[in-house]
Amino acid sequence: MARPVVAIVGRPNVGKSTIFNRIIGDRLAIVEDKPGITRDRIYGIGEWNGKAFSIIDTGGIEIDGEDVIMKSIRMQAELAIEEADVIVFMCDAKAGITQSDEEVAEMLYRSGKPIVVAVNKVDNIGRSELIYEFYGFGFGDPIGVSGSHGTGIGDLLDAIVEKLPELEEETYDDDVIRVALIGRPNVGKSSLVNAILGEERVIVSDVAGTTRDAIDTPFEKDGQRYVLIDTAGMRKRGKVYETTEKYSVMRAMRAIERADVVLIVINGEEGIIEQDKHIAGYAFEAGKASLFVVNKWDIVDKTDKTMKEFETKIRDHFLFMTYAPIVFLSALTKQRLQKLLPVVQRVAEQHSLRVQTHLLNDVVSDAVAINPPPTDKGRRMRINYVTQVAVKPPTMVIFVNDPELMHFSYERYLENKIRAAFDFEGTPIRIFTRRKSDEG
Repeated sequence: MARPVVAIVGRPNVGKSTIFNRIIGDRLAIVEDKPGITRDRIYGIGEWNGKAFSIIDTGGIEIDGEDVIMKSIRMQAELAIEEADVIVFMCDAKAGITQSDEEVAEMLYRSGKPIVVAVNKVDNIGRSELIYEFYGFGFGDPIGVSGSHGTGIGDLLDAIVEKLPELEEETYDDDVIRVALIGRPNVGKSSLVNAILGEERVIVSDVAGTTRDAIDTPFEKDGQRYVLIDTAGMRKRGKVYETTEKYSVMRAMRAIERADVVLIVINGEEGIIEQDKHIAGYAFEAGKASLFVVNKWDIVDKTDKTMKEFETKIRDHFLFMTYAPIVFLSALTKQRLQKLLPVVQRVAEQHSLRVQTHLLNDVVSDAVAINPPPTDKGRRMRINYVTQVAVKPPTMVIFVNDPELMHFSYERYLENKIRAAFDFEGTPIRIFTRRKSDEG
């Protein structure tokens, strides 16, 4: 289900990132023990009163080659206006309204988007009267908050969710595989979309997707129905979009949320850069089936060892996604293109795989017999049983005598044994540990 998007904008040093972290809370803790994920991020998931939304911290958007602060702020605000359904305009109570604030406010006013003014650094009652100045923007009641103390965050979230739109989700039959292509600029996403559709020549129709101007393209191949969720080249062009690497993350997120399978497209000629890890990390955290597509393989200088060496580099850089298969191809020449959709279909099936409880318990019992859990201060974890509680991604709950005794390394050992028994190619596995009395 696609979520509405909230963006936090404002000039530097008003506390955008602190408020961002307050809103997303500890939702990222689930992946903290996964090696290789790049930790700095500009995107997260917020939830308040049963409403979930995606949130973007524009303070994390780097404008390459531009050191003029106000121009950078304007570009970030422009990106937020382009992407967001609701915009949080962050100001500083101590500094009052500055010229930079006024320029951003003018842009936001012209956008016609719903705006919530958050006035940060209201750290005590004495500063609460400082927020009155910000009524002058004309965006309604400003909300006083303190990023350092966490006060006012509930009021801010109330104001945000009140303005969130209801997004209508498109509906596809259960047997349709929704495929999103993500990757940094210039890796060949558009060319790959065209190559896939050009080869099949069975486009059913163009359907408007949840994203305002993205296009969903249904097609069929060998009796299997797919929908391509195209994020490439759909919005207006300009220097800001070409020079802002992290903008690709903002665009990719809506597609990831709606997809069953995510194709992480890498430029085979340029190799792997840090931004590729950022983008892949979001697909992992969203729990989506994924595979790496190394594009432009036709122009890579190759020996008989080149492919194997590139595979090794991918495994070294993406330690958190060792389960994801790798396909080398060329969208331009269609070299090896025929290998792609069979892999997509296979990982979609694994993403939906449900294992019977007795089989799962047999595997875990054998794993424990071979390698019992280590002791912790004389206590040993005892596994009572394990059951699968969800698919997409496959999610297991292990009931034990004390969840605190489950070390992340032993959890990883159990995951590896489960993968060895049931494959789960291309899909992350979620494992939660619960005390046996917690059941039900």
